[in-house]
Amino acid sequence: MLTALYFGFDFSEASETLEYDDEQEGINDEIVIKFSHVVAENTPKARAARKFASLVETRSNGEIKVEIYANGSLYNDQNEYAALKEGHIEMIAPATSKMTAHDPGWQVLDLPYAFSTYDDVKKAYEGELGDRLFDHLDSDIRGMTYWYNGFKQITNDKRPLLLPEDFKRTHFRIMPSPMIQTQFKALGASTSEIPFNKTYSNLEVGFIDGQENTASNIFSKKLYEEQKYMTISNHGYLGYVVLMNNDFWEGLSKEHQMIITNALDETTAWVWRHAIEMNDSHLRQMKRMDFMEIHYLSNEQKERWKKKFKSIYQNTDISQSLMEELKRIQEK
Repeated sequence: MLTALYFGFDFSEASETLEYDDEQEGINDEIVIKFSHVVAENTPKARAARKFASLVETRSNGEIKVEIYANGSLYNDQNEYAALKEGHIEMIAPATSKMTAHDPGWQVLDLPYAFSTYDDVKKAYEGELGDRLFDHLDSDIRGMTYWYNGFKQITNDKRPLLLPEDFKRTHFRIMPSPMIQTQFKALGASTSEIPFNKTYSNLEVGFIDGQENTASNIFSKKLYEEQKYMTISNHGYLGYVVLMNNDFWEGLSKEHQMIITNALDETTAWVWRHAIEMNDSHLRQMKRMDFMEIHYLSNEQKERWKKKFKSIYQNTDISQSLMEELKRIQEK
């Protein structure tokens, strides 16, 4: 203080206007969407996420940036929903099966042989059934759209699985869905709920004998390396629900909401077409690699599977309105 008094104060520097730094422009205005998912890059969901990010960033002129965290690098499929609710991330796209832990109504999409064709799935996702499931989401979660992958097939390392009795004394990895658990129980198999990114390691050490998945997920995660047999059963459909934190959504401008909505609509139409192509391509590649014996169910074998699953339809806690909507799609 004495030195300052002796030499005097100089306020000239403090009063000067700071020079403009264009590198700082827009930093505080940039909107960041952290998008977490658990699948590999070369899959329908991962490619859809990248396409969505590109569309949003281009159409917002860089005002919105979508940061994608693939392969469970940020959150796994057991904690991503909680992270979304708490606002730690802005978007996730879990398999619809994983939503059954929050609302049993989602089990309607896991019913064995619920859908016979890709068009049936589209009618469910983009019609009344999909809307009703969105209506029952938690208030802090917003349902944005549904993304497609494909029909599920079954792999294992014990024997070809062609008839229901072939499943006896086998142990399978499943997603956390009571309906899927009931499905395998009807076949005489036991199950364990294991995160997707730990499926390979559990197959490797022999804790589980097999798993169910789409051809694209089996291929991209190299699950075929630890499995001897694959059954093309098409017994269930694996798709995804795109969710956003509702507080984050409500805080966006109408213009930014429109950009995101339009980008999601375009991406959904894109993944509908490309998911079928990717699964077919990956199945062909696995055939050429000759790691597994690949078996197709005959019509007679498939009917025996359906007969085994009949009791599941008769003893379900899914609401009558959802079951009636599914029946309407099946009858059409």
